[in-house]
Amino acid sequence: MEKRIITVSREFGSGGRSVGKALAKRLGWKYYDKELVKAVAEKTGFDPRFIEERGEFSVGKSLLSYALAGQGMPGVMNGMSASDFLWCMQREVILKLAEEGGCVIVGRCADYILRERKDVFNVFVHAPMAYRADRIVRLYGESERSPEQRLQDKDKKRRVNYKHYTGRDWGVSQNYHLSLDSADIGVDHCADVILYAMGLDPAKLPMPEGEKEHN
Repeated sequence: MEKRIITVSREFGSGGRSVGKALAKRLGWKYYDKELVKAVAEKTGFDPRFIEERGEFSVGKSLLSYALAGQGMPGVMNGMSASDFLWCMQREVILKLAEEGGCVIVGRCADYILRERKDVFNVFVHAPMAYRADRIVRLYGESERSPEQRLQDKDKKRRVNYKHYTGRDWGVSQNYHLSLDSADIGVDHCADVILYAMGLDPAKLPMPEGEKEHN
């Protein structure tokens, strides 16, 4: 079956967002990252900053953090915690966007949420720690914590969130159609590899104009 949806999961700093955006531009598809956050904010009334953080990252660094967060109040958000309510609303938005087809969705467990569809191509973008550390400093600057600590914290919380809501291990190659090392391949060339894997000829698709890279 022809693929109409691409999901891009990624390690922090690997360039997955840049890859997803390049794919959407070359295919003429819709791109959902910040745009997905906006759609969920409109549906839930949550602050977009809360959705951007809690929609993809756990509240702590272990599965226990969800149990400690407790449940919501009766009659509010169906009695669910804010994290669980956000997961349900985010899932509804992703399923609706997938029905429209022709889109690239970055992160937010979209690969799992859309696992029963046959028209989805799932990608995981990763890279060595040193490459990603250099990249986030170049893009976002220094902070009080070392770049290695920032990477470990982000990926740990993303991994715990994924495990909690999907029961699967984040980043395991068997869960994706394609797993790419952006350090070896190059962020700019990852889109070409993905298009080839989907049976498309990158040479026949327009090249996106250069723009600032994202994580």
